[in-house]
Amino acid sequence: MTRMLAIIERELRKFFRSPTLMLAAMVFPLVQLVILGNAFGGKITEARMGVVDYDGGPQARRVWEAFDSVTSNIRTFTPIRYESDKKAQEDVQSGRLDAAVIIPPQFSRRVYEGLNPRLGLVVDNSDQFLSSSLEAKMQELTTALNQPQVQPRVVNAITLEIVELYPFIDYMKYLLPGSITLAMFVSVMIGGGLLYIDDKARGVHEGFLVTPITKLELVFGLVASGAIKAVMAGVVITLLGSLISGLGVIFHPVILAQLLLMIVATSFAFNAMMFLMMVRIEDPLVPRAMFGILNTLLFFPSGAIYPISAFPGWLRAVAAVDPFTYAVHGFKSALLKDAGFHAIVPDLLYLFAIGAVTLTLATRLFKRTL
Repeated sequence: MTRMLAIIERELRKFFRSPTLMLAAMVFPLVQLVILGNAFGGKITEARMGVVDYDGGPQARRVWEAFDSVTSNIRTFTPIRYESDKKAQEDVQSGRLDAAVIIPPQFSRRVYEGLNPRLGLVVDNSDQFLSSSLEAKMQELTTALNQPQVQPRVVNAITLEIVELYPFIDYMKYLLPGSITLAMFVSVMIGGGLLYIDDKARGVHEGFLVTPITKLELVFGLVASGAIKAVMAGVVITLLGSLISGLGVIFHPVILAQLLLMIVATSFAFNAMMFLMMVRIEDPLVPRAMFGILNTLLFFPSGAIYPISAFPGWLRAVAAVDPFTYAVHGFKSALLKDAGFHAIVPDLLYLFAIGAVTLTLATRLFKRTL
C-alpha cells in the first residue's frame, strides 16, 4: 500500500506542477457548455416572414391580426408586407426572408362560402429546424383561425391535457450532464493516457521497474492517480456548470452525495478503460490521434446532445455498451430529475463493473519489463 501511494503522490505532484493541463481539461467542457447551451435548443425568434395579401378582405385582416399577436407575444416571426409573390419567393431563396405567406385572391369569399380556402407558405427547407418551426407555428395559427368565432355551449371535441413532471429545462441544463462527463474524459485523456505514454517514451517507467514495486501495485497506483485527477475535474465542472446553468440542486446534501458517487464511478471506469487502451502502446503520437476518434465514438452516441431514441438501431447498440451513456444518464437523473438514489444504481453498477473488467484485463496485459 505504501508503494502504491508513492506512485499516486508522484503522479499528482507532476500534475499540479502543470496547471495548464488542469485548465485544458476543465475549460474546454465549460466553453462547450456555454456556447452550445446558448447556440442550440433555443426557440426561433424574429424570423422574417413576407406576407403577400391579394385579398384584403375581412378574413385576410384576421390573418394579419394573428400575425400581429405573434409579433407582440412570442415573437416567432415578424410579418413584412410584399406586393408580389414572385418577389417574396426570390427573397426567400436569397435569404432576405425566412419564409413567405401568400393570401390568395377571393380568400375571404371562399372562407364564407366554405370553398376550401387556402393559405400558401413558402419556406426554405434547406434549414430543417427553421422551416419546421415556422411550419408548426403556421399550423397552430391556421387551427386557431378555423375555430368558430362563437364557441358552442357543449364541446364534444377530444382535448389533450399535458402534465410536465419538471419545470422548463433549457438546453444548457440539458447539456450539463454531458459536459461533466466530457470534462472527466478529457482529464483522463490528458492527465492519464497522454502523461502515461509520455513517461513511458522518456524512460520514466524504467525507474519503477528497478524497484520492488509489483505489477499490481504499479497498475493500481497509476489508475488511482488518474481517477483522483478525474474526480477533481468532475467536482469543479459540476459546481461551476451548475452555477452557470442556474441549477441549485448541488446544495442539496442527498443530491450532492449522488453526484459524488457518480463522479467516483465515472472516473474509475474511464481511467481503467483508458489504461487498458494505452497499456501496450509505445508511440506517444498514437493517443493524440485516438483522442478525436474516441471523443466521437463515445461522447456523441451517449445521448448527451441528442436523444438516443432518435438513433438508428446500430447506433443504439453502440450506446447500450458505451460507458458515457450510463454516466450521462446518472448525472441527468441526479441533476435534472431528482429521481432518487434508485435511479442511478444501474448506472453505478455498470460503471464499476466496466472499470473492474477493464482494470483486470489491463493488469494482465501490463508487462513489467524494460
